[in-house]
Amino acid sequence: MKKIELLAPAGSFEKAKIAYLYGADAVYCGTSSLSLRARADMGTEDLEDTIKYAHEIGKKVYVTLNIFAWDEKYEEIIEMAKKLEELKPDGIIAADVGVIEVLKQYAPSVPINVSTQANIISLHDCNFWYNNGAKRVIMAREMNKEQLKYIMENKPEDLEVEIFVHGAICFAFSGRCFLSDFLSCRSANLGDCVQSCRWSYNLYAEEKNNPGEFMPIETDEHGTSIFSSKDLCLIKELPEIIEMGVDSLKIEGRLKTEYYIASVINAYRNAIDDYEKNPENYDYTKYLKELEKVKTRGLTTFYFNDRNNKDIQEYAGRQYNENYEFGGKVVEYQEEKSIIEIRNKLQVGDTLEIIVPNNIEPYQFKIEKLWHDETDEEITEVSPGVKGQKVKIKLPIQCEKDWIIRRKK
Repeated sequence: MKKIELLAPAGSFEKAKIAYLYGADAVYCGTSSLSLRARADMGTEDLEDTIKYAHEIGKKVYVTLNIFAWDEKYEEIIEMAKKLEELKPDGIIAADVGVIEVLKQYAPSVPINVSTQANIISLHDCNFWYNNGAKRVIMAREMNKEQLKYIMENKPEDLEVEIFVHGAICFAFSGRCFLSDFLSCRSANLGDCVQSCRWSYNLYAEEKNNPGEFMPIETDEHGTSIFSSKDLCLIKELPEIIEMGVDSLKIEGRLKTEYYIASVINAYRNAIDDYEKNPENYDYTKYLKELEKVKTRGLTTFYFNDRNNKDIQEYAGRQYNENYEFGGKVVEYQEEKSIIEIRNKLQVGDTLEIIVPNNIEPYQFKIEKLWHDETDEEITEVSPGVKGQKVKIKLPIQCEKDWIIRRKK
């Protein structure tokens, strides 16, 4: 059984560090202007810091340069390619063939990973990209397991294959959507998607016998989110995927919180390691239990098991988890009063869970006392007022910096 890579999203340098802490082998990230997350908090300096940090701790970084670029973008793309040739990330993710040609010329030593937006769905696609210099192909989410098995059995031996196993699914095929640009003048293909597929819509049918008269078609008083899909989750199918020989398992979510990244990466890290140690006794339910705590929509296997699967759409729109939320992050552990950077209101009596790296079971405890982080005055509650708001709390176990704490509502 070959070692499989767990690949995490990193919308910022801080999120990259959280991903590594909770077990990611690699992260993918990119500057806001040239990747498909224009609102990610990642500048060129952050990108440099991420690559340097990752290589110091034996981890990998794949840089996303996967916009579909107008000609006026190429001067910036060429400069970025030159910069990446110096920084030596472990790969560059791209889909636009013009961009890929630039990468070959200006960053020849950096491997090319062909983005899922290239709509790679066949062995013929894989062979084409392999013959044109790709080291890795990132398969379209729309593939089922039989199609994937066929490719794994027949592809060039040294061509790596990456697939998505968890996270948001676009309304469009492989994310190539024009809906956002059409409705909001914000292009998904330039990384600025407004997620208009998640909006609620009201439908009207014109009466056949009364032209010009329209009847509303509504699921409820808010309409229906007819374009909004559930989130992908292949935690149950993980053994099949590992046995296929897939090289990398990708988690979607560069704009998600550190809490989301820690929870999801920790669940998949434990699942992968437990399966490799004891494949006969793999029990996906304990990992799914953790994933359910951070879901924002319903979960689906999409087309992986069944091309005719209809359990895909989230007609009610986004359904945020009602039981748990991001509590805070450990800034400094001290035996009596640890410093926590808070992300939601905390008060004495609250139930918290410490997400422990490499342990699927979180450590649960109740807040007995809180102290003001500057005056040491004992307080009963604290609410986020400014970015970086802190509080002191007694933690029941020794924790490391950046461990994530969730609050049970």
